[in-house]
Amino acid sequence: MRLDKFLKVSRIIKRRTIANEACDAGRVEVNGRPVKAGYEVKIGDVITVHFGEKAVNAEVLAVEDNVRKENAGDLVKYLP
Repeated sequence: MRLDKFLKVSRIIKRRTIANEACDAGRVEVNGRPVKAGYEVKIGDVITVHFGEKAVNAEVLAVEDNVRKENAGDLVKYLP
């Protein structure tokens, strides 16, 4: 699954267009390196999203196309 779609499905970023813009601006890293929105997300990847001075780190636990809002938290494990 594409990174921008995964960010939206997992509810890390609210909309896919915003996720795409964040990737283009270099604010999203996977495993410590900046990636484009078309990067294929795999289980075990560590995604870092920079929101201003704050950064959110999450490890990918599952990759699914359609997830209910209640189950979106099962896709990622937030890291300190």
